[in-house]
Amino acid sequence: MDPAELWVGLLGVLLLVFCSLDVWYFLRVAWVVVMGAFFQNTVWDVLGEQCVSGRVLLHDIDLGHMNNSRYLRECDFARFSLYSRNGVLKACRTLRATLVVGATTIRLRRALFLGEAFELRTRIVVWDEKAFYLEQRFVSSRDGLVAAVMFCKQNVIRSSPDKILQYLCKRKVDCPEFPEELQHWISFISASSLALRAQSGLTDTTVERSKDTAVEQENPGEQEHVEDKDK
Repeated sequence: MDPAELWVGLLGVLLLVFCSLDVWYFLRVAWVVVMGAFFQNTVWDVLGEQCVSGRVLLHDIDLGHMNNSRYLRECDFARFSLYSRNGVLKACRTLRATLVVGATTIRLRRALFLGEAFELRTRIVVWDEKAFYLEQRFVSSRDGLVAAVMFCKQNVIRSSPDKILQYLCKRKVDCPEFPEELQHWISFISASSLALRAQSGLTDTTVERSKDTAVEQENPGEQEHVEDKDK
């Protein structure tokens, strides 16, 4: 095959991949995890806050300020970084657990403009039997103002937050008190879930039976329980 044809074919394949997948997202996730696991300081306090620095670039903006969706994207990368540095990802691999986002809410207090530097501060606030609850803050490096704050419910599948923390700390870790604003948000999630189930004609018994059937199909012979994300 002619070298020119080979290069054209290769470029065509790369173009198809870039058009079909969010390649930059996956590349950045891999970069963040590798850097957090091998090249950055370990966060020994599982509940400790991690700061990552960022800057609003051209591909982040619309009408001169950071696009709403970019806040959530940056929060994704910050959580990957936190979990790789504090050992949660390692614990999940060992326990064969999976972390999935069950709910997020973000409050935008002031726009971040093109070229503006910021810190994204992420920490695990509390947890229950099914999920970790995290807070993520965008803090402007220009004036120290919290430009945006997000809550994230990170569901744990095939394990539990308690088991992950016991694996990391080699002891049972007591959960801190739930902040008032977080309690209100969790109440909203529960109310929304109940309303949606009612609209769908589902009862708690129906939901539990459906989940048990799904688990049996995925893991025949096992009694492992996978929780509904909405619950």
